Amino acid sequence: MPFREVSTMDARLEFVTLAARPGVNVRELCRRYHISPDTAYRLLKRFRLEGPAGLADRSRRPLKSPGQTPPAMAQEVLALRDKHPSWGGRKIHHVLRKTHGPQGAVPAASTVTDILRRDARIDPETSPAPFVRFERDCPNDLWQMDFKGPLASDRGDCHPLTVLDDYSRFNILLEACPDQKGPRVKAHLTAAFRCYGLPRQILSDNGTPWGTGWDSVGGLTAMGVWLIRLGVDPIHGRPYHPQTQGKEERFHRTLKAAVVPGRRYASIEAYGPAFAEFRDSYNLERPHEALAMAVPASRYQPSAQRFPETLPPVPYGTEDQVRRVQVKGDFEFKGHRYFVTEALAGEHVALRATAADGVWDLFFCTRKIAVVNQKDHTLT
Repeated sequence: MPFREVSTMDARLEFVTLAARPGVNVRELCRRYHISPDTAYRLLKRFRLEGPAGLADRSRRPLKSPGQTPPAMAQEVLALRDKHPSWGGRKIHHVLRKTHGPQGAVPAASTVTDILRRDARIDPETSPAPFVRFERDCPNDLWQMDFKGPLASDRGDCHPLTVLDDYSRFNILLEACPDQKGPRVKAHLTAAFRCYGLPRQILSDNGTPWGTGWDSVGGLTAMGVWLIRLGVDPIHGRPYHPQTQGKEERFHRTLKAAVVPGRRYASIEAYGPAFAEFRDSYNLERPHEALAMAVPASRYQPSAQRFPETLPPVPYGTEDQVRRVQVKGDFEFKGHRYFVTEALAGEHVALRATAADGVWDLFFCTRKIAVVNQKDHTLT
């Protein structure tokens, strides 16, 4: 994934942040970002010596200036709010403390909130509702994936495709899409896999293109089959329970608050620069309360599991009865044909004998998807 032209500085900052994480293979990260090791180590050295300013061709404007007075501090609070419309008092307070240092004359978080309310930057009735959610133990153990939207433009609706790392809240993917079709999702996921590696699991809802497989054996769809072949375990939330993907839902609200109010977008493509700016801010600047006010990039590191450009062979055993699924979604076994799903057309499945006579477990890769009973020739 080369540096984006619309935000080269932020892409460089993302790279050095991830490269500085413990245990990261810097040369592997260089390959994923399409930059040379010499360039990477030069950026890392400049970043250690000068901070973010060392990544630029020209100096970056500092967030503070000498001779601060209370009115100037209030203006700084309002400027941060204007830059990040979804930030509240605690986040702005945290950023100001980092900017001015522990001895700086930074107002308390409650005072920052009062400044925002007095200047009508936040709704006086708004109050956060804390909610404890599950969290995985390490990066890339689970990614959450969903479409947000649609968001309107003058030339059709934009469907934002979003992927979030569950442990770190790092936004893996944020793309402005004209539709929610499988080939488009697969192309964007492929680019993400090449850059960040493969997760162990991906959680999505039951909508298209990753869901709606309830009428097929194992609930498999073409998207799910592809992920399983890559070694990624696709899982789905319960129908009509969006809270299962609570982090994605919260991310979508933050995204909408940041990119929609007071703006008019001429086309779907016009969302791209706004999404890129928001993503960099979310991953690298915005303190996250669930992370003890750390930024997501500080807890994320790319997966060691590389994306295979050629799909590896399916790992079936020597005692497995392997069959190829035909174009209509069925296969032959011991003189009878069994329908499984058209999503598996062209793939190989394996039957493994169980303790019960004439009963076989049906596997696709490492996932058990059905049971075949020879006695009544059923597949369930």
